Amino acid sequence: MLILEYAKMASDSSGSSTDPASHCCSRPAEIDEDAVLADVQLLSAAGNDTRYELLRRIDGAAEAICVCELEPAVGVSQSAVSQALSRLSAAGLVTRRKEGSWRYYDTTPAAEALLATLDEIRTAEDEEVAADE
Repeated sequence: MLILEYAKMASDSSGSSTDPASHCCSRPAEIDEDAVLADVQLLSAAGNDTRYELLRRIDGAAEAICVCELEPAVGVSQSAVSQALSRLSAAGLVTRRKEGSWRYYDTTPAAEALLATLDEIRTAEDEEVAADE
């Protein structure tokens, strides 16, 4: 069937392109593949329940928060918290500093912007639902 459509377009005297896709679709816009890769890394780092909860708790703290305060708050093992925090740090969502034997974590501007954007989306959705009721 596609061959027949293609043949018909090829014989069309209108002078239009013989590319079947040119009649119904346009090419997708070019994208910055490095930006896509960076975005996927950032979103996948935040896309786990434990990591996301840690990110929210760190963001909600008045100042940098010690890992010893985070472990009992999220209810997972020390190892799981350490791995989650390492992933958040590698993605540029948290900073860490060491004081003695303790590590303190704080959110980065990128994390704060991401969380603020998510809050705005959720608020807009809540307002839309309320308006529909």
